[in-house]
Amino acid sequence: MLLITFSFPPIGGVGVLRALSLAHYLPLHGIEVTVLTAKNAPAVSVDPLLLQQLPAGVDVQRTWTLDLPFRLRKAVKKFVSKRGAAAPVAMPTPSAKKQPLLRRLIADLLLPDPQIGWLPFAFPRAVKLIRARKIDLVLITVPPFSCARLVTKLRHRFPALPIVIDFRDEWLTSTINLVSFNRSERARHVAQTVESEAVRDATAVVAVTRAAQRELRERYPNQSAEKFYCVPNGFQSEPPVASRVTPIEENGRVIVTFLGSVYGSTDPSTFVAAVHSMPAALRARILFRFIGHVETAASRASLLSLGETVELKGFMPQAEALRAIDDTTYLLLISHDPINVSAKLYDYLGGAKPILAAVKPEGDVRRLLEETRTGWWADSEDVPAMTQLFVDAVENAPRLADTFQPDLKAIAGFHRAPLAEKYAELLHSLAGGNR
Repeated sequence: MLLITFSFPPIGGVGVLRALSLAHYLPLHGIEVTVLTAKNAPAVSVDPLLLQQLPAGVDVQRTWTLDLPFRLRKAVKKFVSKRGAAAPVAMPTPSAKKQPLLRRLIADLLLPDPQIGWLPFAFPRAVKLIRARKIDLVLITVPPFSCARLVTKLRHRFPALPIVIDFRDEWLTSTINLVSFNRSERARHVAQTVESEAVRDATAVVAVTRAAQRELRERYPNQSAEKFYCVPNGFQSEPPVASRVTPIEENGRVIVTFLGSVYGSTDPSTFVAAVHSMPAALRARILFRFIGHVETAASRASLLSLGETVELKGFMPQAEALRAIDDTTYLLLISHDPINVSAKLYDYLGGAKPILAAVKPEGDVRRLLEETRTGWWADSEDVPAMTQLFVDAVENAPRLADTFQPDLKAIAGFHRAPLAEKYAELLHSLAGGNR
């Protein structure tokens, strides 16, 4: 199998973990994996220890990309979108005609995203690898969504080759509104075209949530329903054998830890408002600890307005961040996305610690929390409900050993090993007619 992914270790962050998991586990199921990735992909962080998870037989091929350095790309994104963390996280649709001409021109050069500059390097290398290594199947994981163009380009060159597109995030309903640098009418048209062509030309389409799978199936009713699959993300640590409640004495301080980046879909505005609304005596007993990159100065300032109630730890390598779960009372999840599920949720599940989630009620996060009995939630747009969630968390902390009873069997189902086995079965079935 040729696994095509723009970002891959030593780049750090949750965005690389699905590809890394596939490269780690699929060889255990009779699949020889070659990885094609960008040599100079921009990243907010690096985590070289992740490379230790790669089996010896996995070959990683790296090619250049014309993508901008991380800080410059963020500056261009800010210039093009002119929005920060203080902007609403609802689904705005600004008209491109209202933007200044220069901003429009820059934005439209980088569609569907700035990583489009990798394709002139990735495509010829992919063709060469497919021919030289007699590749049976290609799996392309996105985002960045520009990589979806490779499905159609490779289909034209190899009409019979099984090609799987793996959507780590749903694109057209949620991601383009929450985190895209360009939401213009032209950007939406390009996104719709690229996705529809990729879905048309792919042998199989894999989503990571049921909601995203349903969204894709309904969006393309002319495609066979059997073309769409769901293989969730998962966690790497050993499945828990018991809940891991951290005892808190009466009136002791409650630690709530957030892992991951703070950006569009995890905008902290309503969270900050909810914490400010807590009674002073209870707020003094809680500490919110953020481990990860905070994308904008506005988000950082908003979080720091909480004073001694918040601690910003910055980026940590994955292993170190996961160890931080050990001494936390609760794990915090913030999401304004009604369809996608943050990959960090699965690490939370594997940590067997109670979760406080500010999420969309209609999303899959709520369903997962209820199915696994791993936490409590409030609507991420409902400030009073979030305030009550945190108040209850402080008051109930001394009794967590009695009230938190996770379904350990359900949690174990989200370990990466059984999920990779499920994925391997799908890939073997798709490649069978091409071998």
